[in-house]
Amino acid sequence: MGIKKSQDNIFASPLSEIVDFVFDEKVVDVFPDMINRSVPGYSTIINLIGTLAQRYARPDTRLYDLGCSLGAASLSMRHRLIEDGCEIISVDNAEAMIDRLDKILQRDNSKTPVQTLCADVQDVEIQNASVIVMNFTLQFISLSDREKIITKIYDGLNKGGCLILSEKLAFSDSRENDIQIDLHHAFKRSNGYSDLEIAQKRNALENVLLPETKETHIQRLKETGFTQVIPWFQCFNFASFIAIK
Repeated sequence: MGIKKSQDNIFASPLSEIVDFVFDEKVVDVFPDMINRSVPGYSTIINLIGTLAQRYARPDTRLYDLGCSLGAASLSMRHRLIEDGCEIISVDNAEAMIDRLDKILQRDNSKTPVQTLCADVQDVEIQNASVIVMNFTLQFISLSDREKIITKIYDGLNKGGCLILSEKLAFSDSRENDIQIDLHHAFKRSNGYSDLEIAQKRNALENVLLPETKETHIQRLKETGFTQVIPWFQCFNFASFIAIK
């Protein structure tokens, strides 16, 4: 039997106090439902991460999934890899996520080895990498530390390797920013979330998830040294980039 998937109702009832969002056991239990109902295009991004990994992975190299949660990107890469000698390193600082991912991996019979690490992505040594994924992870790292982690990723990538970076976006034009937020909320309502759930979760994330503009991401990646930065996906205020060393 597979692992039971539960529906996200964490913010369905009025809360007397809204605390900062954390990836605890309660979130882990509903995470697949939460992420698919909250992030437009998520399943497309996950599927195409496997396609991108198949293109850029090289024999006898490592592929990193930084902030892997339940390993959706790791598994997408694992199922598409055709190169020999590759290893996937899946990293998350939430112990509950890694514990659940280990159970998921036990039920997956793909041949590429996956090593799971419960650690802060900023503390992980990155070396001999052909593909690195940060799928909605950078947005949870403090603004002052983002340049440092991108530089660390760049240094750990082999020439010709790529970083796949997916992020929630902010927009410098306030009117566009408001429209994109409204469209995102409409998307969540269409997936069954109430206005109460949307408002309470937004408050919980306000000090935790700090989005930046597309231009800021591209500039940082180019200044780090990436030779090409390609925005390859966007739906409302969610986007993904591929940066090639």
